[in-house]
Amino acid sequence: MTLASVNHWVKRRQTEALSCLYTKPAQGWKPLINDVDEASGFAAIKANRQNVQVAKATWEASSGKVVSRLTFRRFLKSLTNDINV
Repeated sequence: MTLASVNHWVKRRQTEALSCLYTKPAQGWKPLINDVDEASGFAAIKANRQNVQVAKATWEASSGKVVSRLTFRRFLKSLTNDINV
């Protein structure tokens, strides 16, 4: 942690009291794939059950978004977790 980071935190603590310690809702990475994309994800998987790369390419073509293979696999895994619950 740098001295500038500590000074910034101390100044925030003095002006905002304890509320500065809470994470604000807009912080962090925005998800690349959200709940709206589930239907198109299911359709891509049903059409190409054996090949993740082809399913990913189909999903990317229908959604207009580009994600890595690992991100798409995590998305598929989250879909299966929802089914198993």
